[in-house]
Amino acid sequence: MVITKQQRRGFTLIEILIVVSLLGLLASIVISTHRNASLKGKETVLRHNLRQLRVTLDEYNNDKGHYPTDIDMLVEEGYLREIPIDPMTGSKETWELVYDQAYMDEDSSFEVGIFDVKSTSEGTALDGTYYYEW
Repeated sequence: MVITKQQRRGFTLIEILIVVSLLGLLASIVISTHRNASLKGKETVLRHNLRQLRVTLDEYNNDKGHYPTDIDMLVEEGYLREIPIDPMTGSKETWELVYDQAYMDEDSSFEVGIFDVKSTSEGTALDGTYYYEW
């Protein structure tokens, strides 16, 4: 007995395996693209927050003649509404404060101000650099 195309109902095992393999390949491409897009968004926010903090530190220095001794001074004196969050660590408490630029305060004692801010995240960026180097 010969089976014609009209009598054949269903798919062969090879056809099913090909379809499942293609769906798996497409799913893995979508997942990796989504993961990279999410990471790229966090990196963009980190770059923006670092730039904002550094510009604000420079503005403070230009206005006062010295850098702040505490990062909270930027909020207290109206330079920032709030300290931005480090998106890689998820906290605004984890910024690495780089102290430099000793100056003499009103009591003729030397104070050290915050010259720069960096992330404390030990993760690696999409371009291969470490976040704490930015």
